[in-house]
Amino acid sequence: MATAELTASDYIQHHLTNLTLGWLPDHGLVFAHNAEEAAAMGFWALHVDSLLWSIGLGYLFLLGFRKVAENVTAGVPGKAQNFVEWIIDFVNENVRGSFSAKNDIVAPLALTIFAWVFLMNLMDLVPVDLIPWAFGQFMGLFGADPHHVFMRVVPTTDPNITFGMALAVFFMVLYYSIKIKGVGGFVGELTLHPFGKFGIPANLILEGISLLSKPLSLSLRLFGNMYAGEMIFILIALMYGHNMVLSLGGGALQLAWAIFHILIITLQAFIFMVLTIVYLDMAHQTDH
Repeated sequence: MATAELTASDYIQHHLTNLTLGWLPDHGLVFAHNAEEAAAMGFWALHVDSLLWSIGLGYLFLLGFRKVAENVTAGVPGKAQNFVEWIIDFVNENVRGSFSAKNDIVAPLALTIFAWVFLMNLMDLVPVDLIPWAFGQFMGLFGADPHHVFMRVVPTTDPNITFGMALAVFFMVLYYSIKIKGVGGFVGELTLHPFGKFGIPANLILEGISLLSKPLSLSLRLFGNMYAGEMIFILIALMYGHNMVLSLGGGALQLAWAIFHILIITLQAFIFMVLTIVYLDMAHQTDH
């Protein structure tokens, strides 16, 4: 196990470092060998593991739902069809309850967000050493040092992923705010409320903060909860390999935390979906 060769601090740092591809002045375009090199690559570096897992899980969601849709039957539905229909009904109920305007894109968007975020969160239940160890051994066949091979499998523990999703929702909010209210209406909403034309500076500050808080609330809430959950799993993993008592205690704690974490995984996907619906509903409102 990694803890036999690394200190506890090194072990934690290894698990919290992404597989990063970027430019280093002395080496060109390379994968980072440690956290320091990853940081030196700057803003334009790519977290390859986060991208691959998020895209792969998104494709898995689309593939699974498409397969069920192609085999849908009007008779007695199978288990897969029942499950998909239950998820769709659940999402539709939330859209009807939180979105008062008419926009055909909101329900599919909410479904995509809920299923995609849930699948990305679900990767936190995979044993923390399993995939990184297997990937390190695989890369070792090509001469790579497993200690310098990184693989984070929970995309939502990467703020780049959560901020990217939140910004996509934010741009949609801006788009529909301008489309529904017009440029003048949108600017007036930012500058004339709540204190009227004589309070424009205060209005702009208050409404600007309210507007910018939308992507922050989406991204930071999801990232913070999933990062904390991942950290707890890593700390529990440090208990293994020392003695029988610590190993058994670690196993019990890991099982208990995994069961509780299922609630967090589902709740965070649900909250991201609901906030997206609410923010889009606010963008469609014209009466103030």
